[in-house]
Amino acid sequence: MLVNVCGCKLQLIQGDITEQHVDAIVNAANSQLAGGSGVDGAIHAAGGPGIMNDTAARYPEGCPTGSAVASSAGNLSAKFVFHAVGPIWRGGKEGEPALLQTAYRKCLQLAVQHDCKTIAFPAISAGAYGYPLDLAANVAVKTVTDFQKWHKKPPEVRFVLFTEGTYGAFARSLEIQMEVQ
Repeated sequence: MLVNVCGCKLQLIQGDITEQHVDAIVNAANSQLAGGSGVDGAIHAAGGPGIMNDTAARYPEGCPTGSAVASSAGNLSAKFVFHAVGPIWRGGKEGEPALLQTAYRKCLQLAVQHDCKTIAFPAISAGAYGYPLDLAANVAVKTVTDFQKWHKKPPEVRFVLFTEGTYGAFARSLEIQMEVQ
């Protein structure tokens, strides 16, 4: 699925984020930047130890929830990996939507700062962190479309979603978001 947002592309793809040829790949990281399972594990496995070495050297204190930091991309075809720390779902009453929004926004700001033309996002917090998929998709899609409307950058944003169900949730959110524009 591909839509135009103020001259920028927003695309949904079902697939493996580590295989994307983009300037920046977003990692759904933990706050210690210590590697993990799911997207985090796949990115570290495909990118090799250089990513972990870079984050350990540059961010020994880790990264707070709701933010993101940039590292080298190791063996990935991307130039950068942006490690975004989304919130653990605790029922939605502990600021989870705002924290998820700021994690996405920080990645978009990093993309602009590093002159990235293309960026690929996973479904941050919607896996092991238990964020309800439909709610996570709504926050992600609205944050990206709002950013592209205001900044007209980055030129291309992709959501690379591993399962059919995740793709479906994001497609529904994107259709709704495009209707309200």
